[in-house]
Amino acid sequence: MFVAQHLILSAYGFWLPNDPRGSGSNYVGSDALFDIAGRAMKVEDGRSRAYDAHDRTARLAAKALLKLPPVLFTGVHARAIGRGVATHAEQAAIPMWACAILPDHAHFVIAECGRDPDQVMQQFKAAATRRMLAEGVHPFQGQSPVPKCFAQGGWKVFLKADAVERTIRYVEDNPIKAGLPAQKWWFVSRETSVERGPTKDTPQN
Repeated sequence: MFVAQHLILSAYGFWLPNDPRGSGSNYVGSDALFDIAGRAMKVEDGRSRAYDAHDRTARLAAKALLKLPPVLFTGVHARAIGRGVATHAEQAAIPMWACAILPDHAHFVIAECGRDPDQVMQQFKAAATRRMLAEGVHPFQGQSPVPKCFAQGGWKVFLKADAVERTIRYVEDNPIKAGLPAQKWWFVSRETSVERGPTKDTPQN
């Protein structure tokens, strides 16, 4: 029985749909990317492929063909993303058990709440985007129309009870492994209800 979900959202340009290590995408939307790196490499087993051996030169050559520079979120972006996701999670009654927002991707562990994880990921990205635009910090702020700063789709892993603590530790350790400060977000709680009092405006780092 699954009790939680580990969701991973990528910033634009972080993980291409035809990355040789596999991806969460079904198709390649750019002819140039398809020509240089082939079809999408969708995988479903949930295993992390971040450290898989691959042709790094070919991967970087494909990234050079992107229409826009890869997005790198700063601390200001991360704070706005957290605010947006927190607002949606509270409104939708989605308990959040872990969160880490890094420069090129973000991790969330949510309790099983009967919602389609693909839909939840789309809603998280939409909420984060609205908040960044409202605060004037979207990476592509000022362009019209504003390009998306998140990649299509995302990774999802369904967790059984014996995998929850290990996954939470993995998410919490991600910033530290990347050389960043540990993150402690106000909207993360192991309580089963999201009704935890007033929502704070800033993360505790």
